[in-house]
Amino acid sequence: MATTAALRAAINARIDADRGALIDLLQQFLRIRSVNPPGDTREAAEFVRAILDRHGVPHRTLSAVEEMPNIVGRWDGARPGRHLVLNGHMDVFPVQNEALWEAPIRDGLLYGRGASDMKTGTLAGIMAYCYLYPHRAALAGALSLTVVSDEQSGGRYGTRFLFEQHPEVVEADCCLNGEPSALGNIRFMEKGTLRFSLSSTGIGGHGGYPHQAPNPIERIVKLTQAIYDRFHLKLGEMDPAIDALLTAPETVATADRLLGQGAAENARRITVNIGIIQGGQKATQIPTACSAHLDIRLPYGTDRDAVRAELEAMAAAGHCTMLVNEDHSYPASMTDPECEMARILRRNTKELLDLDGPPVCSLGGTDARYWRWRGIPAVICGPSNLSMGTDQEHVAVEEAIAVIRLQALCAADYLAAG
Repeated sequence: MATTAALRAAINARIDADRGALIDLLQQFLRIRSVNPPGDTREAAEFVRAILDRHGVPHRTLSAVEEMPNIVGRWDGARPGRHLVLNGHMDVFPVQNEALWEAPIRDGLLYGRGASDMKTGTLAGIMAYCYLYPHRAALAGALSLTVVSDEQSGGRYGTRFLFEQHPEVVEADCCLNGEPSALGNIRFMEKGTLRFSLSSTGIGGHGGYPHQAPNPIERIVKLTQAIYDRFHLKLGEMDPAIDALLTAPETVATADRLLGQGAAENARRITVNIGIIQGGQKATQIPTACSAHLDIRLPYGTDRDAVRAELEAMAAAGHCTMLVNEDHSYPASMTDPECEMARILRRNTKELLDLDGPPVCSLGGTDARYWRWRGIPAVICGPSNLSMGTDQEHVAVEEAIAVIRLQALCAADYLAAG
C-alpha cells in the first residue's frame, strides 16, 4: 500500500509540475486539422509520436491505409499481471467555425475542435502511458496505448482494424477510454446504431403536372415522417435489472445534469435523426431524385435486426431504396458498472473532485464497444460532452488537468493491484 501511495504522489507531483506544458500540448494538438471526413490524421500522428519519443516510451505505427495511421505501444511491469489498454482517437468532426483551429483560452475555457471529442481524453491516455513508464518496476502486468484514426466514421481503419488484424495489441483484461463522458459518472453502456440512407428516383417533370410523374421528395418526406411516427422516442426493450439501473434516482439526476434534461429518459428510448436531405433544383420542377440520411439510436436489449427489417419493409412500401451504412451501424454495448476499473474510477473521482459516480448510459458511440463485445470491461473517462461538435467546442482547463490526472491514477491503481 505504501508503494502505491508513493507512486500516486509521484504521478500527482509530475502532473502539477507539467501543468503549463500539458495545456500547451493540448493547444498544439487542437490546432492540427485532423477532420473526418476525409480522415487524414498523418499530421496528428506525427505529433503523438513526437511526444512518445520525448518520453522514451516504446511505440510503433500500424496502418490499414496510409493516411489513417494508428499509433500503438506497450510496456511491461516488473511482475506478471493484467493487461490494461488506453484508447483514444485523433480524428475530429468537420468545422464551420474556423476560429476553433486557433485553440484560444478564454475565461478558463480552452476552445478548439476536438477539445471535447476527443483530443483531451486522447492526450490523457498518452500522458498516462508516458508518466507510468518510469515506475514500471513497481507495477505488474502490461500497459498498452492505442491512439487510432477513423473513429468518427466507424473505426474500419482504426480500432476495428486492430482487432481484426492485430488482436495481440488490443485483447486485454480491461480498457480505459478517454471519450467525452463528463466527470462524476461511470459510462458503462452505450446505445446501438442504425445509420442508413433512403433514396427515390423518377423521370421528373413540370411542377404543374403532378399527374405525369411521381415526386421523389414527396416520397422521402412521407417515409421519413412515417419512420419518426413509428420509432422516435419509442421505449426500447430492456432487461428489468438494467432498466432499474437507468431509472435509479441518482442516475437520472446525474445523466440529466451532465447530458441535458431528458437524457436519462432518452437512454431507454429509440431516437431518430435525419441528418441530411437532398433533392431538387427548382421549385416549379418535379425532381428526378431525392435522398435522406438517418441515424437511429437503439437502447441496450432492443432487437436491432427486427427494427432494420421493419425499416426495409417501410422503404419498399414507400417506393424508396434503403442502404445501411454497415461500417457505422452496430449493436449496443455494456460493461458491468461494478467492474474493478469502474470502482477505481469512482473512488478516484470522489477523492480528487468530491464527485460521486453513478452509472450512466452514453447517448453517442465510442470505440469502447469493441472491447465490450468481447467481454472485456471498458470504462470511459473524459471531459464534458455538451459542447462536442458545436461551433463553441471547448474544455475547461481545470477539467483537462483532472482528466489527465484521473486516467494516470486509475491506470496506476489497476496495475499496482494486479
